[in-house]
Amino acid sequence: MAKTAELEAKLWKALGKDRTVMLGATGVEPRPMTALAEDERAPLWFFTASDTELAQSLDGSRGHAATATFAAKDHDLFATISGHVVIDNDRAVIDRLWNPFIAAWYEKGKDDPKLRLLRMDAADAHVWLNESSLLAGVKLLLGVDPKKSYQDKTGDVDLS
Repeated sequence: MAKTAELEAKLWKALGKDRTVMLGATGVEPRPMTALAEDERAPLWFFTASDTELAQSLDGSRGHAATATFAAKDHDLFATISGHVVIDNDRAVIDRLWNPFIAAWYEKGKDDPKLRLLRMDAADAHVWLNESSLLAGVKLLLGVDPKKSYQDKTGDVDLS
């Protein structure tokens, strides 16, 4: 099993670079969302609109269990992140995370009545580092069992 600190560092680096996850919550199918993290640590933040199924399911609740699945663009890392998601329209966080890409979705900017900021308190993750199948094939030709080296490329990470 890979070292937890190494896996966590690689997860945060990959999320900071790629940001798109499939976020699902209790009773709501996963959907692509842009995850924003500050200082390479939980929570994960998501901007959405009040009329989305996810925001409507969270409105007036204490939140739901949630899972975010992630695949880095170059497919060198995959992860499943588990935690709890809730609406948290903290204006200070909105101000810190606001950028032109988010602004493009809201006609009235940060004061748009449809704007919802979701906070996912990530508890843990399972991370897989991916070796290419070509490298695994070469190892096999050289008499090395590729499964053994793969054991060092996966593990659980505590994010809380």
